[in-house]
Amino acid sequence: MPTTLAELTTLRLGGPARRLVTAATTDELVDAVRAADEAGDPLLIVGGGSNLVAGDTGWDGVVILVRTRGVQHRDAGDRSDVTVAAGEPWDALVAVTVDDGLTGLAPMSGIPGLAGATPVQNVGAYGSEVSELICGLRVLDRHSGRVEDWPPDRCRFGFRTSAFKHTDRYVVLEVTFRLERSELAQPVRYLELARRLGVEPGERAPSRAVRETVMDLRRSKGMVLDPDDHDTWSVGSFFVNPFVPAELVPDGCPNWELDGRVKLSAAWLIENAGFGKGFRLEGGRAAVSTKHTLALTNRGGATTAELLDLARVIRDGVRDRFGISLRPEAHLAGVEF
Repeated sequence: MPTTLAELTTLRLGGPARRLVTAATTDELVDAVRAADEAGDPLLIVGGGSNLVAGDTGWDGVVILVRTRGVQHRDAGDRSDVTVAAGEPWDALVAVTVDDGLTGLAPMSGIPGLAGATPVQNVGAYGSEVSELICGLRVLDRHSGRVEDWPPDRCRFGFRTSAFKHTDRYVVLEVTFRLERSELAQPVRYLELARRLGVEPGERAPSRAVRETVMDLRRSKGMVLDPDDHDTWSVGSFFVNPFVPAELVPDGCPNWELDGRVKLSAAWLIENAGFGKGFRLEGGRAAVSTKHTLALTNRGGATTAELLDLARVIRDGVRDRFGISLRPEAHLAGVEF
């Protein structure tokens, strides 16, 4: 029986893969991508499957499962450059750096997926982003077939985006993070996190306390994977927090100024457009999480079509109510939105 993408994604949705290749080393990953490209096969690269919405008909081509491993440290005084293979589980890496007394990653605890995916959408949480810590990447350019070493400024990092986000040209093979050697986390920027830690915004707290607090916050929102909790059968935040001109900020909507633009809370927009926690279409097996309105979930037995029907209703409802268009944060494979 062919492997289905439902078995490889946190949504537990998606049809069969015509051919599955597992890459256990970086060389195997490069060879597998080159072979698929030379053969002209449609290619889908899957890591942790935590940001992937796959079609019910599956993938009529090659699916490469990234399972590369390896973590290397290069110490220099009060810092360490940590080079990580793309297939390393992200949260396990965060935990190891905290245990090793390296600061920087703790606010991004509990995020599912693999390390190689983090630069793609410039993963971030609680006021931190990986782009602040990345000092280099190793990348396969599928157009030239060459493996290249990239400096961070080539990545064009922005809020939940990068040079990798809207193209399949590049495959991230390794990421190097420059981390400070300290028991204290970086200054806490996120008000809710600071309040939970008992510090003022801008102050520092122990990395271990930051990690534990972030994990508690994420669990309360259904954002830590749990096979017994259908609220975690999701891709996390389905929609990106939108940026709008200041005159379009709805009354009462939480907002933050960033780089001269105003970022809004997509969760607030969704809820105030009439789509509260647990909302679902009549007879639907996909629903808004009961813990967080940004997560769309599979309540068991759902299809990708049902999930996207729900997402479209929410998108259209927010646009009709506020004149603001939400776009998906997740990667869509074999489907249109």
